[in-house]
Amino acid sequence: MASCPALFIGAPASGQGKTTVTAGLARLHRDQGRKVRVFKTGPDFLDPKILERASGAPVQTLDLWMVGEAQCRQLLAEAAQTADLILIEGVMGLFDGTPSSADLATTFGIPVVTVISAKSMAQTFGAIASGLAHYRPGLPTYGVLANHVGSPRHAQLLREGMPADIAWLGHLGTSDRMTLPARHLGLHQAHEIDRLDERIAATARALAETALAALPPAIAFEAPPSPALAQDRETLKGMQIAVARDAAFSFVYPENIRLLTSLGANVTYFSPLANDALPAAADALFLPGGYPELHAATLAANTRSASSIRAHAAAGKPVVAECGGMLYLLERLTDASGISTPMLGVLPGHATLQTRLAGLGMQEVATPRGTLRGHTFHYTSMATPMTPVCHARRAGSDTPGEPVFRVGATVATYLHGYWPSNPALTAALFHGTAF
Repeated sequence: MASCPALFIGAPASGQGKTTVTAGLARLHRDQGRKVRVFKTGPDFLDPKILERASGAPVQTLDLWMVGEAQCRQLLAEAAQTADLILIEGVMGLFDGTPSSADLATTFGIPVVTVISAKSMAQTFGAIASGLAHYRPGLPTYGVLANHVGSPRHAQLLREGMPADIAWLGHLGTSDRMTLPARHLGLHQAHEIDRLDERIAATARALAETALAALPPAIAFEAPPSPALAQDRETLKGMQIAVARDAAFSFVYPENIRLLTSLGANVTYFSPLANDALPAAADALFLPGGYPELHAATLAANTRSASSIRAHAAAGKPVVAECGGMLYLLERLTDASGISTPMLGVLPGHATLQTRLAGLGMQEVATPRGTLRGHTFHYTSMATPMTPVCHARRAGSDTPGEPVFRVGATVATYLHGYWPSNPALTAALFHGTAF
């Protein structure tokens, strides 16, 4: 068992400033010489990159459904052994979803800092703070931070309207120096954010004037008992797995790569955007999600990468492609302006980018090797003659989810799998024997 100070950053809704505050807090304490570990609640590939820039350490996912309570407990216990502070950023509103951010905070006894945007309100701020704090008995609370505060007088009104039993942690003003910009289709990669480090540093300086500059009390984190490993567990020992990694293909859970290496694989990276050839020694290939639509012309022109990937697939070597990686394998990809660009043609089909979400939410795939959990988030629709080998199932219902396709040893789907939820199936995917 290890003890470490920890805070959970929640809010009444998205857009309140959770990521800004979490990043600022991480940088504030890091600059004071502390080792900060940050986690993100729920499926997210983008905010973790911002939080990684702020903390200087990889950001892992916590989710009671997708990751599971035991694995969440393990990740927190590992972090507590070396960290001076653990920060967890929530997802959406504090009580949104099943399970919710509040469920996660309550399960591990982590006190919640509620970030509330005070824009266009005064004393009503206190009513919202009170409602969130008392909506569910047993929720551990630390206090409330006001965001987007217009003036010292505005801050005074907010504080005067606060209930006596909820701690006022301070406030952040409205400033373009701190605010994170709007995102492409609701998304934005960290390296594309203008002056990101300056924004994080400005937030850290502002938070230094609040009660959050002090360390919270320590919490004990105990790892769950280690499960017994099956003797016949399929492994990846000795396999060379190539992973596409660049601005077009960047949606990867760190725990997925960690699992591959723990199963014995040697993971190497290459960049289709840089026209890298797939390493000749690669036994299997992973094409993760990302933004191929933003780089379609470059990908189409990079024939060295394209030829090596086509040759790999034609040789019957395993390919695992998720979302944007699957789009890259199709015959064509049309962006939101109607420009159609040829892709690899490894899989038959054509994808079109839309302005509205086409898929969103937690899903799982049931297989003879057990269930793989994950999530989907995409703006494209796909027309293909391929027949799915199976469909995912939406969390909490029997409604069919994303299709899973197999052509030769290539498995492709919109679903972003959280591979530690089923290591045996993951190994089978990269052996080409999963479906």
